[in-house]
Amino acid sequence: MAILRSLLFYPAFYVGSVGYILLGALLLALRQYAAFERVVRGWARYHRACAHYLLGIRLIVEGEMPTGPVLIAMKHESFYEAIDMPGFFDRPAVFAKAELMRIPVWGRIGQRYGLIAVRRDQGAAALRAMLAAARDYSAAGRPLVIFPEGTRIRHGQRGELQAGFAGLYKLLGLPVVPVAANSGLLYHRWWKRSGTVTFRIGETIPPGLPREEIEARVQDAINALNEPAA
Repeated sequence: MAILRSLLFYPAFYVGSVGYILLGALLLALRQYAAFERVVRGWARYHRACAHYLLGIRLIVEGEMPTGPVLIAMKHESFYEAIDMPGFFDRPAVFAKAELMRIPVWGRIGQRYGLIAVRRDQGAAALRAMLAAARDYSAAGRPLVIFPEGTRIRHGQRGELQAGFAGLYKLLGLPVVPVAANSGLLYHRWWKRSGTVTFRIGETIPPGLPREEIEARVQDAINALNEPAA
């Protein structure tokens, strides 16, 4: 059944995504930015619907997301939460590796929507550009989303937080909302399994804490769903 579900999901989602990408590019060319953002949100919700109806993956959310500018630190186990973000958060701006911006058409759409390029080891100028973009989005009332472990982590494992996370926390001066996710059990595999993905929104962490404390609290909160695989 997992194989059949996956064979239905892949063409439905990826072929369907082409229409969203082309429509998004057209709306950007016409400078219809509000409609463009609705298309991006619609694409994320289309993915969730494909996962739900074709893969049998249901999403449940525990906790409530605070409103206003915050830095959301989210566990990253699969592409499920990465694709779902525009449909789940309110117009999020997302820290993402700069290589994604080079994907034809999709990269431009992502950058225009709110991807903030992370260029590791490219010096102070790249850091200043990243901070300027983050502050602009935050000033506009948009939440900032980061995967503080820097990459996908196998379910049940705790990755080390990237060194830059504590620096961003200090320089941006925003409260942090940790979000745990357990999608790796179902989605991070070629033949995806049916079941329930949980997003658990943790207690808001205030700005201004020492590095050791903010890192420890975020580590604990984003790994709160690390139950062993069945």
